[in-house]
Amino acid sequence: MNPIPWLRARRRRPALVLAALLAAAGLTAEAAYADANLVANPGLEALSGEGFPLCWNAAGWGDNSYTFAVTADAHSGASAMAITLADRASGDRKAMMVEDPSCAPNVAPGYQYDLSVWYRTTTSSTVMTMFRHDTAAGWQYWTDLASLPVAAAFTEKTVRTPPIPPHTDQITWGVTVYDTGTLVTDDYRMVDVTQPRPGQACSSGEACTKGTWQVMPFTAPARAMHAVLLHNGNVLLVAGSGNDADAFAAGSFATALYQPYRGTFVDVPTPADLFCSGHVQLSDGRVLIMGGNKDYPSADGATGYRGLRESYVFDPATNAYTRLNDLNAGHWYPSATLLGNGDVISLGGLGEDSGGTVATEYYSAAQGRWLGMNETNQTWRFWGLYPSMILMQDGRLFYTGSHVFGDNLPGTGASLYDYAAGTVTDVPGLQRKDERDQSMSVLLPPAQDQRVLTLGGGNNVSNPDANRLTDVIDLKAAAPAYTPGPLIPTGTLTGGVPQTATQGKMYVSAVLLPDGLVFETGGGLHNRADPVYEASMFDPATNTFTAGMATDPMPRTYHSSAFLLPDGRVMAFGDNPGDGSFATHISIYSPPYLFRGARPQLRSVASTQWAYGSTQQITVDGPVLKASLIRPAAVTHSSDPNQRYVDLPMTVHGDGTVGLNLTSNPNLAPPGWYMLFVVGANGVPSVAKWVHVS
Repeated sequence: MNPIPWLRARRRRPALVLAALLAAAGLTAEAAYADANLVANPGLEALSGEGFPLCWNAAGWGDNSYTFAVTADAHSGASAMAITLADRASGDRKAMMVEDPSCAPNVAPGYQYDLSVWYRTTTSSTVMTMFRHDTAAGWQYWTDLASLPVAAAFTEKTVRTPPIPPHTDQITWGVTVYDTGTLVTDDYRMVDVTQPRPGQACSSGEACTKGTWQVMPFTAPARAMHAVLLHNGNVLLVAGSGNDADAFAAGSFATALYQPYRGTFVDVPTPADLFCSGHVQLSDGRVLIMGGNKDYPSADGATGYRGLRESYVFDPATNAYTRLNDLNAGHWYPSATLLGNGDVISLGGLGEDSGGTVATEYYSAAQGRWLGMNETNQTWRFWGLYPSMILMQDGRLFYTGSHVFGDNLPGTGASLYDYAAGTVTDVPGLQRKDERDQSMSVLLPPAQDQRVLTLGGGNNVSNPDANRLTDVIDLKAAAPAYTPGPLIPTGTLTGGVPQTATQGKMYVSAVLLPDGLVFETGGGLHNRADPVYEASMFDPATNTFTAGMATDPMPRTYHSSAFLLPDGRVMAFGDNPGDGSFATHISIYSPPYLFRGARPQLRSVASTQWAYGSTQQITVDGPVLKASLIRPAAVTHSSDPNQRYVDLPMTVHGDGTVGLNLTSNPNLAPPGWYMLFVVGANGVPSVAKWVHVS
C-alpha cells in the first residue's frame, strides 16, 4: 500500500458532476434519497472531449511505465477504465475521482459510507485509496481502505469507510495499482449508511432531510459585518473598524478576502472606516461601496454615529479599493439597489450631523460617478437605516418595511417608490410594522412571480420579544398589499431552553437556494442578546415552512449574515452581542440536497456572455428539472435587497442540449454576473457556472 503523497499524471477538470438518471429509471427522487449513489459518472459512460471519463482522473506518481485507456470490455454499459503498469521502479498509478467541488462526493463528519467497485486485476498489488478535503488544510491523503485480490472476471468489492473526520466536507476515492499488471474498473457506488434504508424515515438531525453545519477550524482575521460574493468565487469580508472605537481611533480598518474552498484569507488595505456602509455589485463585477462611519458617538453623548460621504469601488481583478467622487451627504447604514440600466440608488442612513439623511444618491454607471444634488430627483424623504428597497419589474422600488433600529417609518411601514416620478405610495398590510427592526425581506423564487416575503423582526429600543411574523405580497397585483404568511417555526434559546409559541427572532437571515426554496437561519430574541437556534426551509410554491433544519452551532445575532456559495452551500458569519464580543468563526451549511446523489453535470455552456431576450445553449448529461440564475450576495444586517432567483425556461432537445431562455426585462435580472445552476432529476443542484448578463 502507498501512503506517500501522490502526483497527478494527467489532470482533467470537467465543469460539473454527472446527474443520477432517476427519471429514466422510473424512480422518484424521494424514494431514492436514502440510498442514492453519491458517485459522479459511476458507470464511466460520460466521456470528456479528450475521450476520458468525466469526473475521473488518471493519476499517480513515481518511476514507472504505464498506460491508461477507456475499454469497451466493461462490467456494464460501454465503458470501463483500464490501467496497465508495464514496469515499476517506484510509485503507483490510480483511477481516481477528480478533486473538484462538482465531482467529489459531499460527506458529513461522523458519517460512514459504503464504497463499491466492480474490478478485475492481474496483480494482488491493488488497493482502494481515499483522499479527503479538509476545510482548513485542503486536499490530503486519508487512507487505503482494502486490498483487492487477483480476479480474472469482474468482481465486486464493498468497503465501509471509517467515520468521516472533523472538518471534512468532500472525499475522493478510487483504485490504485503499485506493481506490474492490469486493472480494469467499472460501476462505482457510494451510499450513506448513516442514513436509514428505503422505507424508513430519516431520524432527527439526519443530513438527508436536515442538512449539516460545519464550523470552520479557523477564525476570520477581520470582524466582518459585510460580505460580497465575487464572481471569481472569493468572498469580500468588510469590517472597517469592526464596531471597535479603539480601532477607529487608531485608524485601523480591515478587509479580508476569503477563499472558501481553500480556507485561506488575504488582507486587503482598507482606505476608510467602511463599517456599516452600503454596497452593491456593479454590472461589471466590481463592488460599489458608499458611506460608512465618519465618527463614533462622543463621550458626552452630544453626537452619535456620523455618516461618511466617501465612496469606493473594489475591483476583484486587483483586490484593491479605488476612491470615487463623494456622495452629496454623509450616509451610515444606507441602502443600495441596482437598477435595470446598471445605475444604483442609495437612500437613508445617518448623516454627518448624526441626523437622518434625506438626500437621494444616484450613481451613473455610464459616467462612473455619483450625480450631483441638482442632477438627482429628490423627495427629501428620510427612509430610515438600511431600508430594504427591492427593484420591481416595472422599474419602481418596493420598500418592504425591513430596516434597522427602532420604529418603522410613518404610515403603513411599506411603500412603492417611483424615482422617475418622485412619488411614494403606501402599501398596506404589514403586521406590527414598528416591530420589524432587522427583519429580512427577499424577492421569492422566481423573480418573475414578483412576490416578496418579509419575516421576523423586533425593536431595539422598546425591546419586546422578537416576533414570528411573516408577510407575503404580490407586486403584480393592481393594488399590492401584504397578507399574513405562516409563522416562523420556534427553536431553542441559549442553554437549550425552548422558545414559547409567541417568541420569534430578529437578525434573521434568508437565503435563496438553487432548488427554489428559501433557507431561513440565525437570529436573536432580543436586542443584541439571546441567540435563537432554529432553521427552516420556506417553499414559495406552497407558502409553508419545513421546520427542524440543522442549526448553526454558533450564535448569529446582530451583525450576522448568511448567503449562498457557488457550490450550493450556505456560509454564515458574524455576531456582535451586547457584551462587546464578536464571533469571527465561519459556519458552512450543506443543505439536504447535497446528500441525495451525484450532481448534474453541465458539459458545456456555449457562452458566458448573455444578452437579454436570448436563448443560451448548454449541454447536460441527463434530465434536469430546472435552471436558474442567482445573483451573488452583497449582504449585511439582515439585508440583501438585490438577492434574486431568475427562472430560465428550458427548451430541451434529445441530444442533451438544453436552450435556456433569458428574460428580456433587465428589471427582472439587472445586469451583472450571476451563478447559473441546473437541478437534476434527483433534486441536486450543479455547482454554479458564472455568466454575465448585459
